[in-house]
Amino acid sequence: MPESTGEKSFETREFQAEVKQILDIVVNSLYTDREIFLRELISNAADALEKFRYENLTDKHVKDRDLPLEIIIQLDDKEHSLTITDTGIGMTRDELIENLGTIAHSGSKAFIQQLADVSRKDLNLIGQFGVGFYAAFMVAKKIRVLTRSYRPDAEGCEWGSDGIGSYTISRVEGLRRGTKIILELKDDAREFAGVETVKRIIRQYSSFVPFTIRVNGEQVNTVQAIWTRNKNEITEEEYTEFYKFIANTYDEPLYRLHFSADAPLAINALLFVPKQNFERFGFGRMESGVNLYCRKILIQQQAESILPEWLRFVKGVVDSEDIPLNISRETMQDSALVARLRRAITSRFLKFLNEQAKAEPEKYAEFWKIFGFFLKEGITSDFTHRDELAKLLRFESSKTEPGKLISLADYTSRMQEGQKEIYYINGPTREIIEAGPYLEAFRARDLEVIYTHEAVDDFVLSHLMEYDEKKLVSADQAELELPVLEDKPGAEPLDSETVKSLTGWLKETLGDKVSEVKESKRLINSPAVILNQDSLMTSSMQRVMQAVNKDLGAIGRKTLEINARHELIKRLAVLREKDADFARLAAEQVYDNALISAGLLADPRGMVDRMYHILKRALA
Repeated sequence: MPESTGEKSFETREFQAEVKQILDIVVNSLYTDREIFLRELISNAADALEKFRYENLTDKHVKDRDLPLEIIIQLDDKEHSLTITDTGIGMTRDELIENLGTIAHSGSKAFIQQLADVSRKDLNLIGQFGVGFYAAFMVAKKIRVLTRSYRPDAEGCEWGSDGIGSYTISRVEGLRRGTKIILELKDDAREFAGVETVKRIIRQYSSFVPFTIRVNGEQVNTVQAIWTRNKNEITEEEYTEFYKFIANTYDEPLYRLHFSADAPLAINALLFVPKQNFERFGFGRMESGVNLYCRKILIQQQAESILPEWLRFVKGVVDSEDIPLNISRETMQDSALVARLRRAITSRFLKFLNEQAKAEPEKYAEFWKIFGFFLKEGITSDFTHRDELAKLLRFESSKTEPGKLISLADYTSRMQEGQKEIYYINGPTREIIEAGPYLEAFRARDLEVIYTHEAVDDFVLSHLMEYDEKKLVSADQAELELPVLEDKPGAEPLDSETVKSLTGWLKETLGDKVSEVKESKRLINSPAVILNQDSLMTSSMQRVMQAVNKDLGAIGRKTLEINARHELIKRLAVLREKDADFARLAAEQVYDNALISAGLLADPRGMVDRMYHILKRALA
């Protein structure tokens, strides 16, 4: 847009007394990063272009219809200047004074009050001149604004100021429609005349502005804001290209969710699930991967408040015009409204995962293997979405093939009549679980048991407590109400008097190692089993605690149950009458074997010494 070389008639206006204070706030306190100024100027330019596009449809007398709608940035590294030009709606002289006067006119006191009132709910100044425009004084020692309105009879005007004591207004001939802003950069801000610096800022904050942005003739914003388009009009290639751009990756996403909503807030969201979880490979904790936009302008990169932390693996964008921002657009102001936005997006994403799990179980199993840990983290930390997350849990069970996963809904759908509890048991592998004593009672009664393999699983399920009004119970708990077996397999048991005497002797022999010793109603093939009396302390949780503290033994109150039908227990009952010392060694070995089956034997040295004594006696 050419400038007039003719004489100008300047009118100088003094800033009001408060304006210096306002400029100090804007330049030194309002923004945390100086490069934000460019985002603000581009946002204003895009808003002016959008307004012109509307006027062009409704007003037949629009001036310079042939001008392309674009934003041009010219950089002069030698003169240390940055010029940004748009072909938008432009301004008349009165509009120029009024728009820039958002902080420059006599209403400054009211504006200062707005700045101070952090509780305001409607302080959203995106697209206006004023504060965003004055952010340019962070980097500029002098600013000139040349503009001409789209109105046919409008005259060109120039506004100029050093942001200190006054500004000037003058008429300029030869201007075309639009606005040109010329920044004379400060000595410590000359980097902003560098092409690569400016291109980086644009790609970070303004990549999705719906108008072409050129820097020294090169278009910078080449990726479209496809989240605002109808998803039926977007190709898979466009989605993949956008994902690679937003996630800074080279592969394709595992899942994609593109949705819009009007209630409770106006939302456009495009979310992706990647194929890799680098956090599990030891690369450190992920940062949030969702960027927050307002009308395609970046407000927060890696916005932590848009999705809960346990969804930090999700990549993408969320765009909402309803987000109330503080005056600098850098942080969100209304925490209650942001919480509503987070709940809405999180619920929609979890609903999507549930739909995918039903539609493509094998693909969801792949997702679960990679990202299931995050959903478990959500159950333990997010009460709001706990029920939704419970539907997404997946585990093996005693009635599935190895590697085949089921949901809690699958389990409850085939529960026995009258069954009130969902049973689970933890172990490093399926083979170790099935070789242990804890499944015997359930096999005999044809009761399904969920297999959990990760240390966190028992904590998750105990935290969940119930599903579909069915209590979740670990199979290693002492007090389980299992159906009575009318015909229990195995040899004849010891008589009740012998059992009573033996259990009393075992309790005396083992001392504080166990809280109780009693006859088992659950064992079929194993001689003994260790059970937890505390329903909140499973063997898996204890193994985790022992891994942290090697000096810990068995934690919590333990019950030792013995199988009165087992030959080993019968021989122990006889041995204690003939050789009390050797019987005590055998009793301690039975106890340690039960700890091994539970994975709770922290220090095997005592057991090894004892085994040598037993072997020496056996080989004598």
